[in-house]
This record gives sequence, structure tokens and C-alpha cells, in this order.
Amino acid sequence: MLQKKSGVDIINKVLEAVYAADKDSLFIMSLMHQYEDRGFLTKKQLVGLHDKAKKIPDITPGWLATIEAMIAKLPNRDKSPIIKKQPAILEDEQTVMQLNSILSRYPQHKTVLQLQSKFQKEHELSTAERYSLQKLYKLLVK
Repeated sequence: MLQKKSGVDIINKVLEAVYAADKDSLFIMSLMHQYEDRGFLTKKQLVGLHDKAKKIPDITPGWLATIEAMIAKLPNRDKSPIIKKQPAILEDEQTVMQLNSILSRYPQHKTVLQLQSKFQKEHELSTAERYSLQKLYKLLVK
């Protein structure tokens, strides 16, 4: 069991007030047990407690505001799967042609080799890299 912080325990007061208003609520009883065992509630549990507490007319508005502030401080946990961005399959024919023509004349050109390896991995180049490739193409091939 965790040691609770010293001071006013608003969550416990709200739990007791909501339980006093509705003694048959299994949800509130479950929250009370979890709060006693762990010493804290998750963000979703706090939101549920806040929704229940809003329905009680004689609860102190300051307590509700304190719980709202606690909810706002907690981070959002999004457990949706991460969707990986698929690289574009369409190749830029002009870029391929420029890379191949420069490397056919200068096969050891380090900048062009670096651009080619990046292009093969990511299937695209940034705007600055495209510009430098076009500049090299004009200088070396044309």
C-alpha cells in the first residue's frame, strides 16, 4: 500500500460524497477500493468520477474544479496502433535519369552517391537535395 500525501485529499472527499449520495453504485465502490489500494486513480477513472459528481447537487464546486484540474494535468494515453507511412512507390523518372547519367560519367562522385543511396532508401529527395542534384547535373552532364 502506498503512503498518501499529507494535506487535503479531494479525491477521497469526492468519492465519499458521491458514495453517500448513491450507496448502490458499483462503479463508485470500485473506485474507492482502487483508490485505497493504489493511492491514485487513472485519468479515465477521474473523468468518470467527475461525471458522477456533477450530477450531485450538494457537492462543492471547488472540489469539482480541483478534479478538473487534476484531469487536465494527466497525460492522454492513446493506445491506437501506430500506422507506418508507406514510402511512395512511384519513382521520379527525372531524378533517376539525372542520378544515372551523372554516375555513368563520374562513378565515384560522393555527393551523387549519397543522394542515390538516400533516394533508393526513401524513394524521394527533399527540395534542397533535388535542387543540388539539378545543379550538379547541369554542371557535369550538360
